[in-house]
Amino acid sequence: MTAVASPVALCGALADDTRWEILRRLGEQPLSASELAQRLPVTRQAIARHLGVLHEVGLVEPAKEGRQLRYRALGQPLTQLARDLENIGQAWEQRLDRLRAIAEERAHP
Repeated sequence: MTAVASPVALCGALADDTRWEILRRLGEQPLSASELAQRLPVTRQAIARHLGVLHEVGLVEPAKEGRQLRYRALGQPLTQLARDLENIGQAWEQRLDRLRAIAEERAHP
């Protein structure tokens, strides 16, 4: 299994509509590159490149099924990214709450 990439690398990989759609579909069920190409308006070669990017950052994992290579989405990197974003959001909310309290104190001494 590929090591989980940094949050910046994950966001970079997700910042493409086609990769996002591939990941969404792989979250529903494992699919091969050919199956994805049949369902999306891109070539099989483009799908293979997108799968390579997603695999490189640890968002998908290939598995051999007979003669086919099927990919499945991995949830752990997204779960960790969501936690990181939640922590950032909470820190900003706390800062804004402190600023609001300071502003209210100064407005009503």
